[in-house]
Amino acid sequence: MTTTPAAPAPQAGSARTLHLSDLLRRPLTDNRGESIGRLSDVIVRLRGAEYPLVTGLVGAVGGREVYVPVDQVSAVDVEVLTLTSAKLDLRRFERRDGEVLLRADVLGHRLIDVDSARLVKAADLELEERDGDWVLAGVDTRRRPRRLLRQREAAGRGDQIFREWTRFEPLIGHTSSELLRGPFARIRRLKPAQIADLLEEASKEEETEILGHVRADPELEADVFEELDEDLASRLLGARTDAEIAAVLARMRADDAADAIAELPQARRQPVLDLLPPGQRTKVLTLMGFNPTSAGGLMGVDFLAVPAGVQVRDALDAVASSSSLQPEALTSVHALDERGRLCGVARLVALVQSDGSALLSDIYDDDPVRIGADTDVVDVAVLMSDYNLITIPVVDERRRMIGIITVDDVLEATLPDDWRRREAAEPPDAHRGEPS
Repeated sequence: MTTTPAAPAPQAGSARTLHLSDLLRRPLTDNRGESIGRLSDVIVRLRGAEYPLVTGLVGAVGGREVYVPVDQVSAVDVEVLTLTSAKLDLRRFERRDGEVLLRADVLGHRLIDVDSARLVKAADLELEERDGDWVLAGVDTRRRPRRLLRQREAAGRGDQIFREWTRFEPLIGHTSSELLRGPFARIRRLKPAQIADLLEEASKEEETEILGHVRADPELEADVFEELDEDLASRLLGARTDAEIAAVLARMRADDAADAIAELPQARRQPVLDLLPPGQRTKVLTLMGFNPTSAGGLMGVDFLAVPAGVQVRDALDAVASSSSLQPEALTSVHALDERGRLCGVARLVALVQSDGSALLSDIYDDDPVRIGADTDVVDVAVLMSDYNLITIPVVDERRRMIGIITVDDVLEATLPDDWRRREAAEPPDAHRGEPS
């Protein structure tokens, strides 16, 4: 996962600042002081992890919007913007790749607050002069009447409402700009479950842009789809080609991939299955044969198993080398005999606390709690609660191990249907240091 370098924070009181809401519609005059129009928008150019640079203005002149180079304006932070040149290109303004219009694209639009993983609206923007250039430095997401804002500024408290631009990911909706922002997208700092929550709150246009960032990291994309509400995941996958769907499912856990295929229209299931890698296809077909409300429909088929006669150090080596398994599945090591029958289960903590030369059979539970594939999900939850289990093995009638259920699988299956729509509880220090 890519992490965006943090840009240096501005020093309070060390530079001149402007609020976009105050700047818009200021008069625009020629170099003789005669009125020619008003300021309509401010153009910034994206620069990766750096603050966006103001490169020009958009003026409303004679009923059309025209481009005004920022270096042709005597000063930006004045009540009347005066051109220093006698000439002004009156052709209708057309944005270039990488240009973002602050009023049209950002002000009043939603952004991702990366700190809180929420969608918020930009109520105002702050420009700051640095080394002779103006940059987009801050965002105010708390909407207030302009009268109240002016009162706060007059009282010397207006500088407390803006937060650093680098703490947000804008949803601009401009394809060329999105391509330039992709490698630096701050959204990749978020956990897959947080991105899934954003997608569930987003509009169709916002979904497209968020997914555009996520698709640049195929592993992250698969993790996000595992966390999505089934209906939304089905709609988003259904809009893709069979090959694109298979590419996502190939990276997902087999049990989540099986659920996703089951939600596809009947006519699309087999073509997508045929495009999966053979190993993943076999796992998915196995899981699709079970009742979804049973242990078989809930289990994963990837688990850690070692021969029953190995030493503790061999079991720990197996844990260390199993990077493809989900972490929850590595909390237990399953000992199998030569016929694949479950002999015992050793918890990872017991392995770590034991002598490496000891036999695994000396520390494992030789009569572990286990279930069959047809066990009801509620019964699985009761067993895991009664025995304080993080995982529980699934075996057939000959005690051959066929899968494993982890506690997060049980929670997802037993929580209320609308649990994904509940607002997650924040840690007590979530807003530490935030302005009041």
